[in-house]
Amino acid sequence: MAFAKAHVVGAGLAGLNAASVLAKAGLAVSLSDSAVRAGGRCRSYFDPSLGLTIDNGNHLVLASNPAVKAFRKRIGAEEPLAGPRHATFPFADLATGERWQLRINDGALPWWVAVPSRRVPATTMLDYLPLGKLLLGKAGQTIGQVIAPKGPVWERMLAPVMLAVLNTDPAASSAVLAANVLKETLAKGGLASAPRIASPTLGAAFIDPAVAWLARHGCQLATGRRLKSIRIEDDRVAALIWADGEEIIAPDAAVVLAVPAWVAGDLLPGLQVPDEHRAIVNAHFAVAPPSGAPEMLGLLGSTSEWVFTHPDRISVTISAADRLVDTPREELARTIWEEVTRALGMEGMPLPFWQIVKEKRATFAATPEQDAKRPPQRTAYRNLFLAGDWVQTGLPATIEGALRSGDSAARMVLGQPLVYGRG
Repeated sequence: MAFAKAHVVGAGLAGLNAASVLAKAGLAVSLSDSAVRAGGRCRSYFDPSLGLTIDNGNHLVLASNPAVKAFRKRIGAEEPLAGPRHATFPFADLATGERWQLRINDGALPWWVAVPSRRVPATTMLDYLPLGKLLLGKAGQTIGQVIAPKGPVWERMLAPVMLAVLNTDPAASSAVLAANVLKETLAKGGLASAPRIASPTLGAAFIDPAVAWLARHGCQLATGRRLKSIRIEDDRVAALIWADGEEIIAPDAAVVLAVPAWVAGDLLPGLQVPDEHRAIVNAHFAVAPPSGAPEMLGLLGSTSEWVFTHPDRISVTISAADRLVDTPREELARTIWEEVTRALGMEGMPLPFWQIVKEKRATFAATPEQDAKRPPQRTAYRNLFLAGDWVQTGLPATIEGALRSGDSAARMVLGQPLVYGRG
């Protein structure tokens, strides 16, 4: 049936994208979120202990991400995404003192593996053949079952990159999810693989322009509004039960549920969702980086994994960080800062003002078993659709995946063909 109205529950990137597609199509859209601000797990906020506006974490996108491009174009996001023009990834091994740059050539033909100065040190062209094998990974297989998780290419390139993308032990992660990412990035060459970083913040690059665009199109965001339950009658959602009362859903209205997986599972008994998650720990330091510091630096031989430099701060991201969530915050800050000073040539600089952000359920665990639990976006109810990075997008829990899910949910409401081929 044709819907004239839509209720979007959840104002993370999936919900914001769904709402923007629906509003642009002319539907009357309402958007609600239980938090005090939009953004979900990709949020920016002013931190008084730092005196700075920071992101909860460093959420990376890549130059090839089509949903990112489409969303930012639709909402008129003007703040550019930072990052190098080419796919250049500097690394430092703090255990050995070695430094190198992984420099992937722009085109799809990977001639960079033939140039020693562009590839991982102490590797040969033949060491990169397993990358092609990984592209053929099948459902149910782990990366470790498809290729041998050892050797310099694995240890110094594939494992750290896959850990950042999948937020799960790479060897135990889904080979299909890894293959899908590689097919859209590395397999297309450096121009598709160049990293892009929200500048100056996630809020400025994604969230604030989306909220403003929606308001201009008649969709106001209601924050601090918690959905307690959903009333189903026959084959449709008949009412949304909010903490502040019941809202009847008209016969010509659709509902897009864009909440975290565990919330959706509680609201819809019987819905199978991923139920294992992995943590991410981020550290932020209120200090300007030294002149010439790379915008992004991969670290090996350390607790820290990726260092991001901004004009007013230095941030560090550690993936699959369940082992660290119970570590005292100051202990973490001192450990990470000592590694940052060595990595950026700032030895001896005292610990500046800092903040540690722990996301205990940052993403679903990207294992084959958890990937199989991701539900389709169409539900058993004709006016209810799901969105979020945890639905079956074919990608791991990334910004691109979240945005694709929002786009697809909206197109299902509109009865339009899907752009990203899932549903």
